[in-house]
Amino acid sequence: MSLRCLIIDDEPLAHDIILTYLEDIPFIEVAGQFYRATEALDFLSKNEIDLIFLDIRMPKLNGLDFIRTLTHKPIIIITSAYEEYALESFDLDVCDYLHKPFRFDRLLKAANRALEIHNLKKQASKGNAPQQTLAPESAQIAIKADKKTVLMPLDEIQYLESLGNYVKVWRDNDFLLTPRTMSSFEEQLPASTFVRIHKSYILNKKFVHYMEGNTIYLKNKRELPIGKNFRPIIKQLLDMEE
Repeated sequence: MSLRCLIIDDEPLAHDIILTYLEDIPFIEVAGQFYRATEALDFLSKNEIDLIFLDIRMPKLNGLDFIRTLTHKPIIIITSAYEEYALESFDLDVCDYLHKPFRFDRLLKAANRALEIHNLKKQASKGNAPQQTLAPESAQIAIKADKKTVLMPLDEIQYLESLGNYVKVWRDNDFLLTPRTMSSFEEQLPASTFVRIHKSYILNKKFVHYMEGNTIYLKNKRELPIGKNFRPIIKQLLDMEE
């Protein structure tokens, strides 16, 4: 399976570098190149695209405002020379943020993540159904995944990981992928047990081993990042010190 992609960047050199890297990534097909975001809008209205490599600072329409205009948003990988837009970018559910200049291995990692998201979305779309609801007093949650509804006890959920409009619900070493948003889970899961630690992660406190720096270590040795804006409340809720 290949991903059809666009490169949108006002710098010709940036196009050349990405194109050179993509020559060694067989599952990505370049469907078009644009030097202004405004030029890509018409193309996107007429063509199906899976992935966009997108710069931020461009004439007339910057990359983040461009994302906001999209009704059907492809997977987005930001490629920018400016670090200060990272937090705002992830608020728009981008797949990854590559800080220029970046190496081939870093772009490959982002591309592999994009392919994983693409495949998971395809899988989830086969069993897409109306969102399940969870009563506050319930001890389990109904999760729609792959044409099935699974009743999962809350105390088995280790953490939830966001993938755009989909969420991975992790337990042990496997997960269920459900077509829901993190916000919908956050509203329904008991705050006494589940903590938002990052824009992309909600954690069950019972599985925490310890916190160090900007990382939470789980009892099963998994490591989860702590978002900058979530750090103060996490320290309070987990009753931990640095």
